[in-house]
Amino acid sequence: MDKQLTFDKVTNVLSQHDVVVDGAEVQGILCGMLCGGMSLTDQNWTSALADTINQGKSFNDQTTHILTQLFNQLCQQLLEPEFALQLLMPEDDAPINDRGAALINWVQGFMMGFGLHQQDLTKCSEDVKEALEDFSDIARMEEPMDDDEESEKALFEVVEYVKISAILCFSELGRSLLDDQQEPPTVH
Repeated sequence: MDKQLTFDKVTNVLSQHDVVVDGAEVQGILCGMLCGGMSLTDQNWTSALADTINQGKSFNDQTTHILTQLFNQLCQQLLEPEFALQLLMPEDDAPINDRGAALINWVQGFMMGFGLHQQDLTKCSEDVKEALEDFSDIARMEEPMDDDEESEKALFEVVEYVKISAILCFSELGRSLLDDQQEPPTVH
């Protein structure tokens, strides 16, 4: 298995092949699709992604390869019991505005991907509805702030909230699909 993908690696491959989103946004879209109820075994995610971020054109082999790696890595993280989701963002030593912009892109991507697979929020818990409202607010935020300790702490807290909220959505709307697929029939 390849080592963890980085924001820079994914963003560079996308950019080289004229895909106009960064690594954070594409991971957000994939995460939103999974958290909105897309099956982990659904192989149509590449065409949905191409329609969304590549003007409907198929991805070339290199782009498909890195997106598949990203998808598989994301599925593994979402299935981990210990909140293993890692948002694909610039490294901690990158300027805070770059990391803040990536977080906003991730959340915007998540909302787009979620909307592709979940239009009926009536079956969502109040916690999920609140998280989605918060995501909507985060998506409209300005890029952060001053490069100081208080801003770093605020960004860290928002990132952690986003991770926990995404996992909440997945456990409520995504995991049930997984459970249905993997549980053997009960014999009475």
